[in-house]
Amino acid sequence: MALEDLAMFRSIPSATVFYPSDAVSMERAAELAAQTHGIAFIRTSRPATPVIYSATEPFAVGQAKVVKSSPKDSVLLVGAGVTLFEALNAAETLASAHGISARVIDPFTVKPLDVATLVANAKEVGGRVLTVEDHYPEGGLGEAVASALAEQKGGNFVVKRLAVREIPRSGPPAVLIEKYGIGASAIVAAVLELVK
Repeated sequence: MALEDLAMFRSIPSATVFYPSDAVSMERAAELAAQTHGIAFIRTSRPATPVIYSATEPFAVGQAKVVKSSPKDSVLLVGAGVTLFEALNAAETLASAHGISARVIDPFTVKPLDVATLVANAKEVGGRVLTVEDHYPEGGLGEAVASALAEQKGGNFVVKRLAVREIPRSGPPAVLIEKYGIGASAIVAAVLELVK
């Protein structure tokens, strides 16, 4: 179970780090990796995930996808791979059970990160950002997002990061996601803390 791989590959200056979330984005990542100069690392997930992108959806290195948004969003959720779907499930629960509208971003590449899309969307939701990842907190998606936002002038961002914070055990993916606090219920709880 690789939970340090993003950190390792993000630290290499010439590396491009892809993190596709469904079969379509995986296929595009493979195509783009073949065309990318330097090291290309594609992080794939073991569990089967739903297909959320159409076969004709365009993808580019360093270009994120806003997969859920509305004008009344009050928090930005950033997830990739399996945690993107946890974020989408959490967004549904937040809306139906708590009346909180959440925007969801799929970064597609963790390096380079789409800072422009991230910053614009974070500002639109009042600066509240929650990242969720199946990776250790050091060097992963959350750290990339927090670092990118910290470098913005005039930004007033609050970033909360959900990640695997201990050496995990083996088990069914759905059980592990909940056990290590990166599932939809943990996301809902973290958002409630962020928006209160």
